[in-house]
Amino acid sequence: MLNVKNHTLTIAICVILSSFITKVNAQFQPPKGQKLNVIFDTDMGPDYDDVGAIAMLHAYADSNYVNILGTIASTRYEGVASVLDAFNTYYNKPNIPIGVPKDALNRRDWQFWTDTVCIKYPHKIKKNNEASDAIDLYRKLLAAQPDKSVTLITVGFFSNISNLLKSKPDRYSRLNGKELINKKVKLMVSMAGAFPKGKEFNVDRDSTASYYVFKNWEPPVLFTGFEIGKKIKTGLTLIADKSIVNSPVKDVFRICIPKSKHDLEGRMSWDQTAVLVGVKGYDPYYSIKKGQFIIYSDGRNEWKDDPKGNHAYLVEKADYKGVEKLIEQTMMHQPGK
Repeated sequence: MLNVKNHTLTIAICVILSSFITKVNAQFQPPKGQKLNVIFDTDMGPDYDDVGAIAMLHAYADSNYVNILGTIASTRYEGVASVLDAFNTYYNKPNIPIGVPKDALNRRDWQFWTDTVCIKYPHKIKKNNEASDAIDLYRKLLAAQPDKSVTLITVGFFSNISNLLKSKPDRYSRLNGKELINKKVKLMVSMAGAFPKGKEFNVDRDSTASYYVFKNWEPPVLFTGFEIGKKIKTGLTLIADKSIVNSPVKDVFRICIPKSKHDLEGRMSWDQTAVLVGVKGYDPYYSIKKGQFIIYSDGRNEWKDDPKGNHAYLVEKADYKGVEKLIEQTMMHQPGK
């Protein structure tokens, strides 16, 4: 009888502890039962995991988890607005606002899959100057939302976020950029950094912007680091599925995977993890380590543990193969007729 009581007590303690941890880490989880307002900030170019990420975001929108407020590029190569428009149109959401920065890196894909997307799939925006200015769109979207209701998912450079922080009051809001962010943003989920320390592409490429952001940003940030997406390989099941036809997502992976020996088992899926945890939450796939993201001017990052910290990074919890399967299945979502 004593063993039974001890076992029951142990279970009760575990339940209470789990509930406590959930409440303590609530700022890093999406609110249950609420449709998320998401702004998606992407370098829809150099790599093609961004394609898997936007496919997942649309799949979650079609399942009523997400309201996509805007898709904003953090790179400015000519045609990036058309690519975003083509994906939004493919998923029957051609009216999602699109932003392109005036001041950002000019990096695009070396496989030229963006050309195929623009040639093959319908889109109204033909030139970048037909899209909104990135910062103007950010301010317009944020100003129109309820306080602390917006989730930013960033899977590219921090150029836009840096410029948004520096932005001045305008016709959309009397608040400056930092004040507007603090008032409207609940959480930023970023595929960025390497943990506990390292140098990662999204942070390093525009290190000046990244440095400014993480010296001035105040709302909670959840990082999915380089080490998380590196293991997760996707795309092979997608391109082998003959039932999926006329899909820009399938076309991109079909074009790109054979071009690199590193992708023969599928493409590493960094950006998709940010969409997954940004929309569905990190649990049960990951746990988190709370603390402070330490950034250096050359783009390197380190980490300082702090149980009360406003930053957190993902730590693998579930078998990554299960996450890999989930991501691939979500990427394969087809739009309704």
